[in-house]
Amino acid sequence: MKNTPFTDKHIALGAKMADFAGFNMPISYTGINDEHATVRNNAGVFDVSHMGEFMLKGTQALDLIQRITTNDAAVLTAGKAQYSCMPNEQGGIVDDLLVYCIEENKTYMLVVNAGNIDKDWNWILKHNSNGVEMQNISDDTCLLAIQGPNATKILQPLTDIDLLNMKYYTFQKGKFAGVDNVLISATGYTGSGGVEIYFQNKNGAAVIIWDAIFDAGKAAGIKPIGLGARDTLRLEMGFCLYGNDINDTTSPIEAGLGWITKFTKDFNSRGLFEKQKTTGVQRKLVGFEMLEKGIARHDYEIKDFEGGTIGIVTSGTQSPTLGKAIGIGYVDTKFSPIGSEIFVKVRNTLLKALVVKMPFV
Repeated sequence: MKNTPFTDKHIALGAKMADFAGFNMPISYTGINDEHATVRNNAGVFDVSHMGEFMLKGTQALDLIQRITTNDAAVLTAGKAQYSCMPNEQGGIVDDLLVYCIEENKTYMLVVNAGNIDKDWNWILKHNSNGVEMQNISDDTCLLAIQGPNATKILQPLTDIDLLNMKYYTFQKGKFAGVDNVLISATGYTGSGGVEIYFQNKNGAAVIIWDAIFDAGKAAGIKPIGLGARDTLRLEMGFCLYGNDINDTTSPIEAGLGWITKFTKDFNSRGLFEKQKTTGVQRKLVGFEMLEKGIARHDYEIKDFEGGTIGIVTSGTQSPTLGKAIGIGYVDTKFSPIGSEIFVKVRNTLLKALVVKMPFV
């Protein structure tokens, strides 16, 4: 397993560690429910340095990004980012990602999922027909996500960048905790606000920044947060997790990602997605609440009243905020309207559930 520059910090804090995408990562410290509530109500720090970062440079960089992603990166100006996905030729998703415009028409950073770093790199390389300079900076890049309603207030004394007024999906580079060239981005995958900070671990920057954040947030009760709470937080918001809710066989239209699928340019499977958007799809990703006691888990079957299979659960948990079991999954389109009654097969029992609007909170 690989370690991040913060692994020793996690272990010293008593984190429950586990292998995630080949990295030794903290799953929880004080417990998922406690950590979840900390982020929803205050502020928490996630080590997400396992994520992948690629730099694309040159006059053809934008052209390459336009051809491999579904969203329209041409609208990005320096200091702006967007959520997107890379489709394959069969109508599936290679990965979902963030695209950062460092310098308009010249320099971009792509942030990809940890488990897909090698796959994504090879995919982009395969489509790089115009000599775009590519650099995989994943191993040299630290990434901390400081999330929660009080996150920017806690961090503001550590930088001259105006974090309190930073608009969603924008970013700036500057000095943070005395460290130069830190990229601070108003993004995150919790739905509770906050920022993500990217930096190179030079001259002990990782320890300097980690300690500065916790010193600044000590009085406010900032806490380290593991990947367990990261999953429950994103699920309450209905955010897709690659490998669970989207993969090489799911289309962005089926997954409710039509809003990042722009037909103003050409990209893999564009024609198929246009057809799906026009004529409809046979299955859709929906959110549901369990009406009977039981938790829907990944790959559990979804049934109709007669017991016929109509879909599959992709993610499920006991919502710490709502105090009830929730999940998302693909169902036959006729069962996708809000208020539809479905059944989840938990062991050998069919438990009633209701399709609801996302986000759940």
